[in-house]
Amino acid sequence: MTAAQRGLLVLPGRGSYTAASLGSLDPAHPWVVRGDELRLSAGLPPLTELDTAARFDPKTHLQPIHASPLIWLASLLDAERAAADHRIAAVIGNSLGWYTALTAAGVLAFDDGFALVQELARLQQEPLADGGHGGQLIYPLTNADWLPDATLAGHVATALAQANGNGAGNAYESIELGGYAVLAGDDAGMERLLRTLPPVSIGQRLYPLQLALHGPYHTPLVAPVAVAARELLAQLHWDRPQVTLIDGRGVRWTPWSTDPARLRDYTLGDQVTTPYRFATSLRVALREEAPDVLVLTGPGNSLGGICGQVAVAEGYRGIRSRGDFEATQSGDPIVLSMRR
Repeated sequence: MTAAQRGLLVLPGRGSYTAASLGSLDPAHPWVVRGDELRLSAGLPPLTELDTAARFDPKTHLQPIHASPLIWLASLLDAERAAADHRIAAVIGNSLGWYTALTAAGVLAFDDGFALVQELARLQQEPLADGGHGGQLIYPLTNADWLPDATLAGHVATALAQANGNGAGNAYESIELGGYAVLAGDDAGMERLLRTLPPVSIGQRLYPLQLALHGPYHTPLVAPVAVAARELLAQLHWDRPQVTLIDGRGVRWTPWSTDPARLRDYTLGDQVTTPYRFATSLRVALREEAPDVLVLTGPGNSLGGICGQVAVAEGYRGIRSRGDFEATQSGDPIVLSMRR
């Protein structure tokens, strides 16, 4: 690793803060101190109290109102360290990671970024229009060697078709992760997806895998969240980014051409209600920015394999198989994880 390396900063989404992440926050860092002040002013427990808990309690730590700001702040601290060690060519994030990217790139000041992530987390905990909460699940699209599997893709298409309409609930594509599909729906839609998708084992994990305490993010089901957020967060100040951002559609926002109002409208509009295409954003970053390394912030290291799958699909730097990627990682790695 050298300071001259051009790095793509990659920021994780929900689910990255786990039991191994306890202790991620430096209580003396000014951002952590300020974050605790903002939490207390909102009548919420300080993030350092959650981060220094004796044990990880899923019922507490995985609640959006706690998990989202914990991840946002831990990622932001890592982003600061990454910027000191690399020349950051661009910033991308997976879902919640987009909100972190906005602050890491200078679009939002710390307090405004914190307000964005905390308010959206609070709104996402509200029941859906039908009184339920819905959910998300993940399902593979490649085999254990990271090769596309048309049968698995067909299972996803069939399950989505059968989970919509005729009283069967509603389900949608939520996040594009390259080698995985993240699907989301209301309660009835989730039940139908879980019944319809054939079980499949990849490595040691069985799919479909429902994600704990996740709602139907990036679908039309959370349109009321976007409406409420635009009203509640109307006073946020949006700037041009200081480094190129690539959003959940693969659109590049550059320091010299960004209209902050359009960036705000996307973040509080389509970013909430339409699929977040993380793999597309990564493909655009690889093709347009040609980074030397992908720098994955904590907490966790949930995007390492996903980034590897996209690199293989792109043939990036001659990496065309899982074996190629693993060989590269054991020598001069292109994916650097700041795992906590």
